[in-house]
Amino acid sequence: MDSGNTRLVVPLAIVVAIASAAITSWTMHKTDTRSAATVTSDLDNIVKRGTIRAGYVSNPPSCIIDPNTKRVSGIVADTIETVAKSAGLKVEWTEEVGFGSMIEGLRANRYDIVPCAIWPTAARAREADFTRALFYSGVNAYVKPGDSRFSNKDYSVLNSPQVRIATIDGELAETIAKADFPKAQRLGQPQMAEITTMLLNVKEKKADVAFVESYFAYQFLQKNPGSIKKMIPDRPLRVFPNTIVLRRGQSEFKAFLDTALTEQLNLGTIDTLLDRYEPEHGIFYRAIAPYAADLHK
Repeated sequence: MDSGNTRLVVPLAIVVAIASAAITSWTMHKTDTRSAATVTSDLDNIVKRGTIRAGYVSNPPSCIIDPNTKRVSGIVADTIETVAKSAGLKVEWTEEVGFGSMIEGLRANRYDIVPCAIWPTAARAREADFTRALFYSGVNAYVKPGDSRFSNKDYSVLNSPQVRIATIDGELAETIAKADFPKAQRLGQPQMAEITTMLLNVKEKKADVAFVESYFAYQFLQKNPGSIKKMIPDRPLRVFPNTIVLRRGQSEFKAFLDTALTEQLNLGTIDTLLDRYEPEHGIFYRAIAPYAADLHK
């Protein structure tokens, strides 16, 4: 090949390569721009259709499902209805789900939220996001009245091979027992057992202690008065925030819900609903305002 022709071909090849790369880059940029433009957030879709789709779990008194009409009411259910109305939206109660399957439904986009007082956990946070707390629930240790072993106001006495803790497989009580009281015996029940089964085991002296949310203990005591008592009345083992769960990564929708819930807390709506549905004052803990008025001025 002639040396003169070689000098012409090499620069031309370089020019063609640069031009091709530039066209490819421009094309990819346009494609990315079009893709970004067509992606909408959950909040965009909700505003467009005018409804918030809600999955719901039977979790009284936060979510109460009427067995005849299937109407959903309760502390959190009524709150989200108020939130939707204040934003010019409606709530569509799409389907009843279980605690174990609720996040799967969010991921499958069958509904937008589960507004039924869900407790945030690390395992759930891998798959979903949570709003700010509407109110809080305490989990207490319940024992048989008159059992002198548990009268010293110290939970450490539970960490003993002589203590039997009532649990349900995979439920919170089992987690607490393993983490805080590993030396104690555990009297386990199947996963589908009722929460009150643990309290029944304490009543019947099959177990010495059960870790249960205050609301369920209250309901149990209405049918079995004087059968159990809080081991330490003024110091719960755990306190959990009651939240609304939503699909992970929806920052705009979460910001909307947090703002709307803060508004309802400031208006006193949630306190009013707690007063309406709470069977006895003090079962739940109220959210505290992040400010205090100086009444001495």
